[in-house]
Amino acid sequence: MPESPVRIGFIGLGRMGTPMAGRLIAGGHEVLGFDLAEAAREQLARAGGQPVGTAAEAAAAELVILMLPDSGVVEAVLGDAAVATALAAGSVVIDMSSSEPLRTRALAEELGARGIALVDAPVSGGVRGAEEGRLTIMVGGEDEVVARVEPVLALLGRVVRAGGIGAGHAVKALNNLMSATHLWATSEAMIAGQRFGLDPEVVLSIVNGSSGRSGSTDNKWPNFILPGSYDSGFGLRLMLKDMRIATRLAEAVGVTPALGLQAVEHWAAAAEELDPAADHTEIARWIDQRDSSH
Repeated sequence: MPESPVRIGFIGLGRMGTPMAGRLIAGGHEVLGFDLAEAAREQLARAGGQPVGTAAEAAAAELVILMLPDSGVVEAVLGDAAVATALAAGSVVIDMSSSEPLRTRALAEELGARGIALVDAPVSGGVRGAEEGRLTIMVGGEDEVVARVEPVLALLGRVVRAGGIGAGHAVKALNNLMSATHLWATSEAMIAGQRFGLDPEVVLSIVNGSSGRSGSTDNKWPNFILPGSYDSGFGLRLMLKDMRIATRLAEAVGVTPALGLQAVEHWAAAAEELDPAADHTEIARWIDQRDSSH
């Protein structure tokens, strides 16, 4: 994109989308934002953005960012007749949702036939990362198109080129499968250590200088689980959705995700019992309470 301000349509102003849109506004860009929730649109207005009443109005921009729950919603939004009419040839759609990589490739072909480029750019870093501009942005797409949008994405965090179209969504899902699996294993180990009488902060300090270190030990347990806040900003059911995307992708390319499928089964059992809005770090408390009831 040029160095001058870009007209950006932003569809999906949830817990992640709202602070992301705010950073784009602070970066000097014009942001037309749409969300079904009126409160989200009002929050965008307070940040200096321009709330609009329909997704089609937001799609009338040179760059359209989607921050939506899944591929189904993305396809529904882009398949809407009014949105399709509003999207102009030469525009770029950036899907920052956690979508399914094979469906992303198919969508890119459909849009490409109309002269519209698609880039997939899912993120990691949670609400705090979105607020502070410290997201990791996993980008898939054609080099020329990615180069055009990279200055805009850089306002949101660290841009990493993952490969061709669909690569970003693939890496995001696989990352979250790994993250969920080691959070479960870490939680079982930490709870066992506590019941043995170990100080969990001491355990974490040792593990974080040893081979058991992970994002679960250096971030999730010390920042969200030990303090009892369970507020990382990423929902348990969203994690489960990404895990399922990753295991389906593995199977589609001929890999048997044996441990991954077991992890999905465990997380699905927790999802059935926990509140629909539960943060994914709640898994540690659920494991602890499950075992306490035996």
